[in-house]
Amino acid sequence: MKTSAESGPLHQRLGAEFRRRIEAGEWPEGQPVPSESQLCEEFGTSRGPVRQALAQLRAEGHLVGGRGKPPVARRVTPSQPFASLMSFTQWARSIGRTPGQFTVEVARRRAGAEAAARLGLDEGEAVVDLIRLRKLDGVPAMVERSTFLLDAGVHLFAVDPDAGSVYEALTARGVDLHHARHTIDAIAADPEDADLLGIAASQPLLRVRRLAFTRDGTPVEYADDRYLPSMATFTIENTVGGRTVAARERTDDTSLHPTQAHHTLKDTQ
Repeated sequence: MKTSAESGPLHQRLGAEFRRRIEAGEWPEGQPVPSESQLCEEFGTSRGPVRQALAQLRAEGHLVGGRGKPPVARRVTPSQPFASLMSFTQWARSIGRTPGQFTVEVARRRAGAEAAARLGLDEGEAVVDLIRLRKLDGVPAMVERSTFLLDAGVHLFAVDPDAGSVYEALTARGVDLHHARHTIDAIAADPEDADLLGIAASQPLLRVRRLAFTRDGTPVEYADDRYLPSMATFTIENTVGGRTVAARERTDDTSLHPTQAHHTLKDTQ
């Protein structure tokens, strides 16, 4: 039996595989999914685990229909709260998904104009660039591009970015990552985005630009993360009389009125 998860109860592994098939389009949205008997035969198991897995997907909204009719596949867009915005890995696990990544490159480069301006550097100063494709249950979800100050980014050459959390690896090596500012807007997929995400060029993506700081306010990372809108949305929670979590403001670039948010890093990416 092949499933997208390697351990755990059988019904959870089956659920993860069924969910992956829906999100990957192998079970097309709006079409009936295979019957229980077909799934039992394919995975060599009894009806119990299959029914539990299908029930879980129905509870999550991935399956609709019923009353004697075959269940129909439905894609559900996961929502990521700002409290976990820094941690793709933690967020994925919190919603029962398996996070994954494929490192496109880790390279020492000269800072371009935008990264230099954001990080308080002179254009052309040495930095470390990281590009990764992030996945949910094996399905492409986001292209992550980060530029680090050289003193922080040099540690990336000593770790395996495909092993998991980059922030966890950096903080373990003494890099101070304390708080961050995020700007959210929309952008058209460029050819590299399209190739990595398996979509058409110019398809709209949800962009989250992140500037991470040390405890004393020194910028240490500038990131440009581009999500498939079908794979993630973001939520902001406010309280009456509490600190402002997000604000709308004008911008001089091509994105009109992006949403900005500030928070302290509590998790690792």
